[in-house]
Amino acid sequence: MKILLATFWEIPHTGGVWKYMQQLKERLESLGHEVDLFGYGDQGNFVYIYNKNQKVNKRFFLGEIKQAFPAMVLDSVIHYYEERMYFYELAAKILGIGNYDLIHCQDVFSAVIFNRIRAKHTALVATLHGCVAHEILEAYYRSKNPVSSHGDSYFGNLEFNGATAGEITIIANNWMKNILVEEYNVPVSQLKIHHYGYDIETFLEQMNHPSPIQKPFTQKVIIYTGRLSEMKGVHHLIGALARLKKKRHDWVCWIVGDGPQDQVLQKQVALLGLDNEVSFFGKRKDIPYLLSLADILVLPTLIDNQPLSVIEAQLAGKAVIASNVGGVPEMIEHGMTGVLTPPGDEEMLAVHIEYLLEHEQYLANLGKRAKDWALTHWSLNQAIEKIVNIYEQAIFLRKTKIDEVNKN
Repeated sequence: MKILLATFWEIPHTGGVWKYMQQLKERLESLGHEVDLFGYGDQGNFVYIYNKNQKVNKRFFLGEIKQAFPAMVLDSVIHYYEERMYFYELAAKILGIGNYDLIHCQDVFSAVIFNRIRAKHTALVATLHGCVAHEILEAYYRSKNPVSSHGDSYFGNLEFNGATAGEITIIANNWMKNILVEEYNVPVSQLKIHHYGYDIETFLEQMNHPSPIQKPFTQKVIIYTGRLSEMKGVHHLIGALARLKKKRHDWVCWIVGDGPQDQVLQKQVALLGLDNEVSFFGKRKDIPYLLSLADILVLPTLIDNQPLSVIEAQLAGKAVIASNVGGVPEMIEHGMTGVLTPPGDEEMLAVHIEYLLEHEQYLANLGKRAKDWALTHWSLNQAIEKIVNIYEQAIFLRKTKIDEVNKN
């Protein structure tokens, strides 16, 4: 098969979607398939086929975009996404997508766009890594502005249209299934629950690749890995650590990743007097090794689907404390393979961290049980086998639909 893996977001980027696309491309190619990667690049300045470096630069089309959107549409958020979708579609047409057997989109934006312009024979599969409507409404409307009926309607329709654009829509858990079915009226028959899988062998090997970072001799290491965005809740972790510092000093915290909240979080650390305890490592390629040094991974996220950081910490055999939100409870059995904590509750998060620091055997047992479960559950070979089956089903469904249209 000739396959296009497409995302509306920038690639490469920090986070699980890009990692998933890379691993999927590598394994599909090992099976003899031809795979390209498609997305935005360089802060939205161009759209490209990443692995071929074939680009369409936005600056050459600014006049056309301005003509298509001469004034703000409804509100600034909708206007922003409409412009980005317009150029993304324009670039896809220029780069050419007619020769793919299947397009596998990673979000509702790209699914809607490629459904409009795909060739008649091309099947479309969408994997939804989270609920875009929930995330955008929370980030841009409910938390900062009055709720916009335009926003609710626009992004609700986008969620439905993206989830029903392809022959098959893949979701990672029952949490996403319930949202799509109950809130956005997506037919159950459209959906297949299928977790991502992970390249376990490579990850375990990378854990043994040392870097200059060393673990403190007398302190436990608390680690966060991921994007530094408001919805990841890292500010709540820092608040919890300020509480923890009043009780004990046998720990340090490593914050690994980058994102729009980087400077804000560093200022918060300074204001709370945590400069000696909290270190910002930025974006790094040695996360498996850093996890090998850590004792506890904390994911204080406010909304999440199937976070990569939890998968990696489980494979590393580390205790995980994560917010009881989204699809996270389907990844962690509370008290057995990790600890679930209420989102945004800094006091309870501090209590959980202190308890694990105090009870080392419990800490070790959480990590051991998590690893035992993860080594089987996150098998990439099994996941790829299921993905290929889904691709074949989607191609069959597309062909059947076209044949029926031609008959009529």
